[in-house]
Amino acid sequence: MSNAPVKSIAQNRKARFNYEVEDSIECGIALEGTEVKSVRAGNISFPDAFAEIVGGEVWLRGLHIAEYVYSSIFNHDPDRPKKLLLHRDEIKRLTRKVDEKGYTLIPLDFYLKNGIVKVNLGICKGKKLFDKRSDIRDRDMKRDIQREFRRKNDG
Repeated sequence: MSNAPVKSIAQNRKARFNYEVEDSIECGIALEGTEVKSVRAGNISFPDAFAEIVGGEVWLRGLHIAEYVYSSIFNHDPDRPKKLLLHRDEIKRLTRKVDEKGYTLIPLDFYLKNGIVKVNLGICKGKKLFDKRSDIRDRDMKRDIQREFRRKNDG
């Protein structure tokens, strides 16, 4: 694969905190013209977004793409379900994973690759409360170590 220029649009930090990301897959996303312009402008919100497999197709729900400001009356519906573009064998693999207990498809981040909007779809399993607490504890410890490191280097 060539090293295509990638420009990040949005990341779902909450997903990495609430879910254990086991695997991820790059998907294309079927958008209308005004949706593409709005996504490029960064007018996108997906705190509770998820993907589901219906009839051999993968649909992204809960993704809000704000209406494009400079459009005419022919604007898009901001909350319509968006179809994700994947190969048939990839959809079969995802279906097998999702049918297992506790797995969910969560969009992790949106980006432009060669001018095309892509979504990184994570195959995730929900974290328990104690897992989240240990993540917070680890993050705080790393922050304290970095702070101590800086203090010793500065003086």
